[in-house]
Amino acid sequence: MEISPSNLMEIRGLTTAFHTEHGLFPVVEDVSFDIPHGKCVGIVGESGCGKSATAMSLVRLLPRPRGRILSGCVNFKGEDLLTMAPERLREIRGGCIGTIFQEPMQALNPVQRIGDQISEVLMLHCKISAEEAWEEAIRLLEFVHFAAPRERVSDYPHALSGGMRQRALIAIALACRPELIIADEPTTALDVTVQHQVLSLLRELRSELGAASLLITHDLGVIAQNCDIVWVMYAGRMVEAAPVEELFAHPSHAYTRALLAAMPRPEYTRKTHLPTIPGVVAAPHEYAPGCRFCQRLGRSGSTLLERPSFVHIGNSHFVEACPLCTADAP
Repeated sequence: MEISPSNLMEIRGLTTAFHTEHGLFPVVEDVSFDIPHGKCVGIVGESGCGKSATAMSLVRLLPRPRGRILSGCVNFKGEDLLTMAPERLREIRGGCIGTIFQEPMQALNPVQRIGDQISEVLMLHCKISAEEAWEEAIRLLEFVHFAAPRERVSDYPHALSGGMRQRALIAIALACRPELIIADEPTTALDVTVQHQVLSLLRELRSELGAASLLITHDLGVIAQNCDIVWVMYAGRMVEAAPVEELFAHPSHAYTRALLAAMPRPEYTRKTHLPTIPGVVAAPHEYAPGCRFCQRLGRSGSTLLERPSFVHIGNSHFVEACPLCTADAP
């Protein structure tokens, strides 16, 4: 399976569905994008738009049996992750691809020491002894700026702060020097200072390791500071994509413009009411076949009946070309 020399991973036609009380419905629909070598690709959108489902689909970590990948291809260095044998997939997960999960307390084993959880990854993928893995775990905690790593390596997750648990997760994800880091909302539930520290650490490590990364977030400020390319996701579909500077300078889709308008700005005075997006993201069983942002805004007519084409509008800038949602774009 061929892949462009500039890309580490290519995703084509990914469709993922979940079983619900209403039946089996897609939550990620015909999604395609690339992750170039050494670049940070961001996926941004509100909660419920399919961002985390997309990320977990790439490495087949959807909750089973509720989640199911219906179609698509995830080409990683010439191999399709969606069709490969489970034994080979386990070699790649944790080895070539590191994943930083959204909730550290759910991702970490509460009855195992931090050092044991890092050592397990090293012994499995690097084939080293328990003693060597323990020393490497201490070095990794130091690498992610853990305070007193030799003392804290024996701590259990409940004894750590939220920021330290997140650093421990990062150490596990980076243990085998992966070529791709998938970070799913890595700053959720952290205070602003710790968020800044964690994101700075990810930038530093990406630069040092030369790894590519996929950053999932609902925060456009995080996208602006960390990403090279951004994909805007709404209701299971990609609606806009561009290099980060291009997207912020020339947002084309109405949903992207609405997200940008809702960002706090330094010039706002105290108690300024931030703009909000009317309505809510529809549930998967309610998705319209056509433009789903038109559906949210209560529009009627032909735009709800047929999905708009995803078209190139210049400067590596692509948009779902709904005539109503792209009207009056700068």
